[in-house]
Amino acid sequence: MSSTLAFTKMHGLGNDFVMIDAVRQDIQLTEAQVRYLADRNFGVGCDQLLVVEPAQAPGVDFRYRIFNADGGEVEQCGNGARCFARFVFDQGLTDKREIRVETKKGIITPRLEADGTVTVDMGVPVLNPADVPFVSDSEAWVQPLDVGGTVVAITAVSMGNPHAVQVVADVDAAPVAVQGPLIEHHTRFPARVNAGFLQVVDEHRVRLRVFERGAGETLACGTGACAAVVAGILRELVVSPVTVETRGGELTIAWDGIGTPVMMTGPAVTVFSGTLTLP
Repeated sequence: MSSTLAFTKMHGLGNDFVMIDAVRQDIQLTEAQVRYLADRNFGVGCDQLLVVEPAQAPGVDFRYRIFNADGGEVEQCGNGARCFARFVFDQGLTDKREIRVETKKGIITPRLEADGTVTVDMGVPVLNPADVPFVSDSEAWVQPLDVGGTVVAITAVSMGNPHAVQVVADVDAAPVAVQGPLIEHHTRFPARVNAGFLQVVDEHRVRLRVFERGAGETLACGTGACAAVVAGILRELVVSPVTVETRGGELTIAWDGIGTPVMMTGPAVTVFSGTLTLP
């Protein structure tokens, strides 16, 4: 049986999302329906589909669920978190400019700034390999990873989702299309992983490309930017705050070191809203 679904298309630096209000709509999407909505030829088209649900835990405002274009549910999405905060405010679901949001991996606190950008407390980065998860008998910040016969030096970080960050001389020439899927599916990352390619411009500016788990390379990845800056600071290559240049635009990332949360600031833009009939 088909049903009508209201949605909003948004993006954060070109990382695009279909936003679903499941507070005022009774909706339970199947994996096939998520793939349909994410399809750029037959559906709306997006990198991820984001669902706003009523809070299930005390002391929080909403529950935030994230589905990749392949239909799989994932733990966290930083650019999506900014769009989430903008969406619930613009849609009148809350009048708060700062909200507490429940995700699969904990609570985040996005805040609408006066200039229209959104700052998100992305939480404390997870660096213990087993918790990323990353299979390793070492806790070193930089570790070798055999990628199709080429050994690259990566830093494994979880920002609620796993990232493998490597430093490259020129991000434009980086082998993202070749190494990205190999790293994503590497056996040492049992939950798969987002592959980050980081170029250091100076101590407060970097350039970044990310091959995202379940989505491929995107124009920007918020958690990837956070993980990249954490990796850069741990390697003593950059100093907080850091401007991260992505193909979709710039993010500002601040981190005061181990045991402290990462703060991410950037735009969140509404493109259009509409309704469609689900198959």
